[in-house]
Amino acid sequence: MKQFSNSINLLPLLLALPLAAPAQSLHPNVLISAQSNPNETAICINPKNTRQLVAGANINNAYTSLDGGQSWTRQALTSPQVVWGDPTIVCDTTGAFLFSHLTYSNVPAPGFAYPALDRMQVQRAPAAGQPFALRGEYGLNPNKQQDKGWLAVNRRTNALYATWTEFDTYGSLRPQDSTRILFSRSLDGAATWSAPRRISRRGGDAADESSTVEGAVPAVGPNGELYVSWAGPQGLVFNRSLDNGQTWLPQGERRLATQPGGWAYPIAGLDRSNGLPVTDCDRSTGPHRGTIYVNWTDQRNGPADTDVWLASSPDGGLTWTAPRRVNNDPAGRDQFLTWMTVDQATGHLWFVWYDRRNYPAGSLQTDVYGARSTDGGRTFQNFRLSQTPFSPDANGFLGDYNNITAHNNVVRPVWTRMDANRQTSVWTALVDVRVLATGTPTQPLATRLQAYPNPATDVLHLALQLPAPAVVSGQFRTLAGQTVRRVAAGLLPAGAHDVPLPVAGLPAGIYLLETRIGDQIQHQKVMIGGR
Repeated sequence: MKQFSNSINLLPLLLALPLAAPAQSLHPNVLISAQSNPNETAICINPKNTRQLVAGANINNAYTSLDGGQSWTRQALTSPQVVWGDPTIVCDTTGAFLFSHLTYSNVPAPGFAYPALDRMQVQRAPAAGQPFALRGEYGLNPNKQQDKGWLAVNRRTNALYATWTEFDTYGSLRPQDSTRILFSRSLDGAATWSAPRRISRRGGDAADESSTVEGAVPAVGPNGELYVSWAGPQGLVFNRSLDNGQTWLPQGERRLATQPGGWAYPIAGLDRSNGLPVTDCDRSTGPHRGTIYVNWTDQRNGPADTDVWLASSPDGGLTWTAPRRVNNDPAGRDQFLTWMTVDQATGHLWFVWYDRRNYPAGSLQTDVYGARSTDGGRTFQNFRLSQTPFSPDANGFLGDYNNITAHNNVVRPVWTRMDANRQTSVWTALVDVRVLATGTPTQPLATRLQAYPNPATDVLHLALQLPAPAVVSGQFRTLAGQTVRRVAAGLLPAGAHDVPLPVAGLPAGIYLLETRIGDQIQHQKVMIGGR
């Protein structure tokens, strides 16, 4: 390897960064992975052991944590066909994790260069930390295309339920092509599935826009009731089954709420965005047991004021509240790509979404926010989750959704971040529920340092959490110990920072990054891709 030494002073750049952005997050952020340019994230916690979590991201990334989300390992899923994204993860009553994803046969899709996405497959890990292996598949129809499969577990019987959208021809504008919502169930841990059953009486077009029926996320009630909502040309609609999915509402789906502007709308800096609904039901022993919740976003307040909404039903979906606004910022900024879950131990509602409230109109700077409701969705406490903002690039892809999981006040959201050169990474936050009550950390924040992406080509980012002001500097060393590049960052204030370190020009290889934070020194191996 060629040996050389140079130094870069990043102090002017650091001073220009938003080091103390409004509403600084008090919830430590953890990098899950930046490998394979991930996006479109999902996450699930084991209710019987909340230290066990599994997350996923496009296309074939499965991540496991056995310490409550503080550290993660990655597995690349494989299939005899192909793993093709739309990750969905649930944990069944045995502690097994089930990971659903799209796949396809070798039959070309009409008008497309790639084969038809004609089914969903389910990978199974018998327990957290064990490898995933293909278990079964559902929705197979070689003549159609399947999309947005989601799973739910009946915790009384361990039955698995799946709902999704079927396209005659994906993206078609032909009036004879349409979409419909389908349902299937498995009674043997995802090995076999019932024949797909149509549960949407009214279909939609196949354009994958607001008149397409999409967003069917199943939810299970306290007594095994099955609930699902979706969006389409009738706005937001709802259907239910009280007999394990065998029969549904005799008159078909019922209208739940309007969705002015539709579910597909533009957001600056995004390749595409959607306001598809998320359904969940309170199965806790709390005062709102049995209440059904549906969460979505729309632009009823204008194209520059996308908001997060919630409607609820206390009577099995017969009646619904008027939509309640979840984000509590002044009008005029966008909140988008929301997700919601119910903590089944407490009955509390938890939300995650992208948020631009802290920046001027027209700015692409984006934070990640969360919200909590402890009163059945009547009021909402908003809080910032991400420690530093990012600006997405519409030539890249953040994915169609974020996700959040919670049990007994262990709350773990997951989201995609996009940095320079459209580099994406997957993050979670260690939500401290006690902070939400007091507004201050329950214990002093510890110094945290994470480097991503790894490997890096042009820029290596340092995600820093400083409990107090500190002088930060660093150097890249070869594995033989020779310094090849120094970084002088200077004095940084307490708080969260995202420090970009240029690595262009370094020969490809493995280096030891030595970071000095005050009187602490941390080392980690990083791989530089070279150019």
